[in-house]
Amino acid sequence: MLLRCVNRAIARHGHSSAAVHESPAEVISTTIGSREVVGWGYNGQPFYMDRADFPMPAIRFREDTPDIKELREKEKSDWKKLSVGEKKALYRASFCQTFAEMEAPTGEWKSILGGSLIALSLALWMYMGFKLFVYPHEKLASFSEESQRAQLRRLIDLEANPIEGLASKWDYEKNDWKK
Repeated sequence: MLLRCVNRAIARHGHSSAAVHESPAEVISTTIGSREVVGWGYNGQPFYMDRADFPMPAIRFREDTPDIKELREKEKSDWKKLSVGEKKALYRASFCQTFAEMEAPTGEWKSILGGSLIALSLALWMYMGFKLFVYPHEKLASFSEESQRAQLRRLIDLEANPIEGLASKWDYEKNDWKK
């Protein structure tokens, strides 16, 4: 989502009259603020993205505050002197989520399953409604035995599908099925 917002901001700056006088570095600095650029990033652009397949964003997650700057100076010395809380604060200043948080299930399957079941139940209700109110309750005359025999006889008389179909299996001289 942050990436989408940054892309929109860059697109807006790129087409505005003020952007004509700005260098690319100035445009980027206005979109990322004072966050530190720490690497190349996923696509070479200074954007922040939490991705498990590419866990090295180009910029830090948060801008440096005085507390974070103090921790960054303390970080340059021995890490054993840092408390667990300070290490976590440094991590959260650089990254939004841990790998466990990125890989955690979102529960999105519940809404998909619910929507699918609702659609299925609506389809069943529509089917039952058509069956009760639209389709005739009595069978059509064409479903009776004698009507089906008459239809078969008509197809034989018309010599329908004489090569591989019905007429090919009928012996017209004996007036019976071929054996």
